[in-house]
Amino acid sequence: MSSRLKTRGLNLKQLGVLAICSVLVACSSSPSSSKGAKRDSQSGRYQMANDRAPDNAPDVSKVPNAVPKYEPYSRQGNKDYRVLGKNYAVLNHGKDFRERGIASWYGSKFHGHLTSNGEVYDMYAMTAAHKTLPIPSYVKVRNEDNNKEIIVRVNDRGPFHEGRVIDLSYAAAYKLGVLSTGTARVNIEAIYFPTPSSRALAELADPHVNFIQITASRDKVRINHLAQKLEAKYGISSNIEPVNGFYRLRLGPIGQRHIADKLLQNLKRDGFPDSFMVEQAKP
Repeated sequence: MSSRLKTRGLNLKQLGVLAICSVLVACSSSPSSSKGAKRDSQSGRYQMANDRAPDNAPDVSKVPNAVPKYEPYSRQGNKDYRVLGKNYAVLNHGKDFRERGIASWYGSKFHGHLTSNGEVYDMYAMTAAHKTLPIPSYVKVRNEDNNKEIIVRVNDRGPFHEGRVIDLSYAAAYKLGVLSTGTARVNIEAIYFPTPSSRALAELADPHVNFIQITASRDKVRINHLAQKLEAKYGISSNIEPVNGFYRLRLGPIGQRHIADKLLQNLKRDGFPDSFMVEQAKP
């Protein structure tokens, strides 16, 4: 053996150094998991080999649902892509999207790393990963086994296991009752918001105007006083109409439905829980 090593210009001491170097190189990298593949093509970016629940996790039982709202889709994470030999086509929007399948969750391994749209993954926030919904999207998720429901914001891609339809954050999985089982059968439904331009066009074409009925009373003086108060507070004109001995108070007309919806929410919060929307044909 020593004669062959000398022939190649190596001695036993040099061979030992080379062996140690090769071991160090092998330990410095590891192949990407399906999670790593979806989030970054670089191997070895995660400190943990396997995912797990966090140590000394804070109480996430009080973490509120994600609040759905219109958001423009991200520049990152919304192109068609390929993972583990399979192609995925990202949807143009989430309108009318529904899906049924298995939910899983991801936690400490990915906490603090970038999601598919460049945000930082926070396992204590109400977020999720989905293969094809545009990012960001809002999704209502119902656990078929316990009927619990949550709302999450989709800002990542995955899961890439067969049959799984959504990957929940640690907090979302806790609130849906998935942590103890690892997976759960779920129904998911996207909460769609049109773009401001498409919403404006739709409202222009809408043949209705909106009123919000506040209350009805036989006391005309009280109704008039309340109408003046509400007009001053909300900047919306009022309408008082006598009906069968009562005086009905409405705010409006309001041409844009999303403004009427927002006003209705404010009225209910401000002490008028019985208020409701009334549509009338445009004159």
